[in-house]
Amino acid sequence: MYKPTFNPKLGRWPILIGAVALAVVIISLSVYTVPAGSVGIITRWGAVNRVSMPGIGIRWPLMEEIQLMTVRTQKDQVDATAASKDLQRVTSTIAVNYHLDGSHAVDVFQNVGMEYQDILLAPAIQNIFKATTAQYTAEELITKREEVRLRAEEALVAQLSIYHVIVENFNIVNFDFSPEYNAAIEAKQVAQQQVETAKQKLAQAEVEAETAIVQAQGQADAQAILQKSGALTPEYLQYLAITKWNGILPLATGGAVPFIDITNVPQN
Repeated sequence: MYKPTFNPKLGRWPILIGAVALAVVIISLSVYTVPAGSVGIITRWGAVNRVSMPGIGIRWPLMEEIQLMTVRTQKDQVDATAASKDLQRVTSTIAVNYHLDGSHAVDVFQNVGMEYQDILLAPAIQNIFKATTAQYTAEELITKREEVRLRAEEALVAQLSIYHVIVENFNIVNFDFSPEYNAAIEAKQVAQQQVETAKQKLAQAEVEAETAIVQAQGQADAQAILQKSGALTPEYLQYLAITKWNGILPLATGGAVPFIDITNVPQN
């Protein structure tokens, strides 16, 4: 009967291969990488143990886990609804650029959590938008848009800085009002345009009336001079040049053409 013989040299290979495989698994579980623009929160049995900066690190497998939190600039866009000072309904789209303060990532992770954007940012934008728009009338929200933006941005910066979220930029993308208010604004603009047009026509009429008065006064003065002296005076010649004389002489008293003494005309 055949009996297999044990070869000590061959018996060591399975053990050696198993040890190498186990070592590879342990190393792969121990080594981690934190990408640029992020910080790693290392927890041991669920409790925060330390913070890891970008690069390669070592952890205890099974005992420790890593959570990545980005510190890059992020953008959030929120649709907000509020009421103006004169109780007009206002809707707006607000865009905010922000980033997490990496040096306080542990505090944010412990006190707020990984979803700090949804927990902190969106509600803060809504509340601040409502509080800010309530200080302005609907018309002022349009005419003082930059002032409204700056005031809301300052309030948001102050509120989120407590939680180590840094606001970089706050933009009001648009303001929308109810259809009824939009129609009222359009009617007001049309009325203002009509008033301006009426003012321009009135000013033009006043200028034309003043011109006619001046011309009539000039003609009356010229006729008075002719009636008095019966001469073609320099004043009357000047009047004719200004009014573009049509060749008809003014009539003297009684309807007769006055005698014009050209001997009195100054010679050059």
